[in-house]
Amino acid sequence: MKVLVASHSYIVELNCEKLRTLAHMGHDVTVVVPKRWNPGGVQNRIVEPEPRQDGSFRVVPISNLSQNNQGLLSFGWDIVPLLKAFQPDIIQVEQGSKSLGYAELITLNRLLGGNAKNLFFTWWNLPYELKFPLSLLEAYNLNNTDGLVVGNQDGADILKQRGYHGPVRVMPQLGVDERLFRPTPQPQLRQQLSIAEGEFIIGFVGRFVPEKGLLTLFKALATLVNLPWTLVLLGRGPLKEELQNQADALNISDRIRWIESVPHDAVPDYINLMDTLVLPSETTYEFKTLTSVGWKEQFGHVLIEAMACQVPVIGSDSGEIPHVIDDSGLVFPEGDHGALADRLTQVIKQPEQQQALAQKGYARAMKHYTNKALATELLGFYQELLTS
Repeated sequence: MKVLVASHSYIVELNCEKLRTLAHMGHDVTVVVPKRWNPGGVQNRIVEPEPRQDGSFRVVPISNLSQNNQGLLSFGWDIVPLLKAFQPDIIQVEQGSKSLGYAELITLNRLLGGNAKNLFFTWWNLPYELKFPLSLLEAYNLNNTDGLVVGNQDGADILKQRGYHGPVRVMPQLGVDERLFRPTPQPQLRQQLSIAEGEFIIGFVGRFVPEKGLLTLFKALATLVNLPWTLVLLGRGPLKEELQNQADALNISDRIRWIESVPHDAVPDYINLMDTLVLPSETTYEFKTLTSVGWKEQFGHVLIEAMACQVPVIGSDSGEIPHVIDDSGLVFPEGDHGALADRLTQVIKQPEQQQALAQKGYARAMKHYTNKALATELLGFYQELLTS
């Protein structure tokens, strides 16, 4: 099978592991990335990726028009000879339903006489309205889509409402690397952070922003002052000063360890330090006003990283979190600090439940969320489309 995937995401080598695994299963995988990209719109920061090849897996930079907008990303003339030479069976564009690049590859596949199945990937999980010409562009893309890969169930439901009724797979774009995220005790790190033996370590990894629910977590912890816990916060963000003030007001500042940033390969050490990881995300979208700006948890990748480390997880019911956790962790209603305090009390006071959830989470991560598991699921979807 010949698979062509186009996305700016695969400029980052670490993000390619799922597709490299697919190639190692005996398939030809070509990944198209933009030649020049400005990640995050940071001024004067232009990334120019080099071509890479590992057996039947290769990354090919192609000239691009937009350098910092996913929806406007489209490719120059050099995409044409690549398509002619490669003749893919599958074309998957990971830039969303309103992507110019996806429309471009659909059209080129047709004009060049290709027989590839057209797929796209999206994370978008909130209702939206479109005006012309974006409404026309999306309609063209959806009408010519053979298969949809979406990162969450809400996204799949929204695209059905918008007129797509073809085959769907709900799965994340990136898997967890079980070689990096694996159970590894961290007694030295505990000592380094001055956390006493017997203290139950509650952890959070992510951005310090309102929608991540940290204020709710602090309120929950303030009701548990009679229990032996320490909170480890790994991340940064604009909410930090308010969080510090809230911690002072709640008299829990001495129980918090602030870790602003660490190298990516050190993140598993901090997760392994934790007795539980909490993701208390809160939806900020106002569903009555479709044009309003908002957010809902699209997946929660840190959950599967913790599960792979055999760290039990607690998450709110925002977005995809309950689907990721399933019955392998604890879920509480978003924004409900009392319910969160109850879930924390359970794992602190019941070590046997903590251990059972750790094992269930690990088994779920290994079965569904490693790069090999995702590559296998994606391959099965491709085969289903090619034989239908």
